[in-house]
Amino acid sequence: MSKTSHSNTLIGWREWVSLPDLGVDWLKAKIDTGARTSSLHAFGIREFERDGEDWVRFWVKPWQHSQDDAVEVECPVRDRREVRSSSGHAQQRFVVELLIRLYDREVLAEVTLSNRDEMGFRMLIGREALRQGYIVDPARSFVGGKAPREARRRNRGKDAASAAAQ
Repeated sequence: MSKTSHSNTLIGWREWVSLPDLGVDWLKAKIDTGARTSSLHAFGIREFERDGEDWVRFWVKPWQHSQDDAVEVECPVRDRREVRSSSGHAQQRFVVELLIRLYDREVLAEVTLSNRDEMGFRMLIGREALRQGYIVDPARSFVGGKAPREARRRNRGKDAASAAAQ
């Protein structure tokens, strides 16, 4: 484990993360110090009410170009925010609170839900989550390790087959 003397965890510009409460074991994330809030690729987003509270139901697709391991999720809505993308486009997004396992520990973070299908990463980890004890080395990748080879290989074949079918 790489740590600094201030007990901050050193991570690279991209890392494998998991979302334990959602049953998502492996998700490739870009570490984005330019983004305030973290963002997760979500689709089929539907708002509903449960016990007088606003909730949201959505699907998480951990592997790009593959629906096979998609997980349906329900979470309470923490907020709705207008978020401006790096291209300057403003969009209203749901905000949920998620437990994120990043490297050697878990942090609770606000996460916006958005369609990241055209993006290279299923998730962005923003400054608010990183402030919980992480230091980013932009010259490094996957400091916390990679998803097991079996998981990557299994889904690499799915990615290629799915992309060819489109």
